[in-house]
Amino acid sequence: MPNLFRIEFDEFLPSGEYSRGRFDMEGRLENLLNFVHEQTTGSKDPSHDFLHISRVYKWALRIGQKEGVNLRILLPAALLHDLVNLSKDHPHRAKASSMSAVAADRVLLNHNYLSEERKKICDVIIEHSFSLGKKPSSLESAILQDADRLDALGAVGIMRMVTCGCLMRRVYYHAEDPFAKERVLDDQTFTIDHVYKKLFKLPALMNTEMALCEAKERMKFMELFIAQLNHEITTLPREDDTLWT
Repeated sequence: MPNLFRIEFDEFLPSGEYSRGRFDMEGRLENLLNFVHEQTTGSKDPSHDFLHISRVYKWALRIGQKEGVNLRILLPAALLHDLVNLSKDHPHRAKASSMSAVAADRVLLNHNYLSEERKKICDVIIEHSFSLGKKPSSLESAILQDADRLDALGAVGIMRMVTCGCLMRRVYYHAEDPFAKERVLDDQTFTIDHVYKKLFKLPALMNTEMALCEAKERMKFMELFIAQLNHEITTLPREDDTLWT
């Protein structure tokens, strides 16, 4: 299989005051990046593959630099935040971030991170989870929450939502009431219900101004998508229309 996710490590480094050697601390971050790349390449879930990790990481980096946080804590957490990926309908889904933190602690130990560093990084990983519903105890945790939630919005968010729906064998929408105007939302059965049950609520949950601005832009596209979907599935010709005669 060809390597679809080639790494240019310099793209993953902060800009400005940080030089590659000074920030990378003897290659630890690059080694983590290569580890995660190896672990996720060939994933059968493109909604949680290396490209997802890369997008979340780069938004965490972008927001983190603006907010002036400890990038040596934030960036490893962003790389390792999905080491354990449980499906949305898994009974232990809410524990996935805690399980990822346990796995991350072992990886960090093997890459020469000190105990205090590992504790802070793992706390960020645990607290990023939407399913867990925990408030961030640090700005690093808040930023990883934002970066991960941004990836659930916009064009990428729609692709990821449909991917998850297909993996869980959901149908796209309810045939008689596709947008749940007269029924209870059920995103375990209908993919499009997830937009209303979760995704449209995400902008209000952003912790940073940069993430909020980006979330609002992505929401505009999703609203256009919903409007177009509504047009396409509610204006289909009926059997008594001339098209059918």
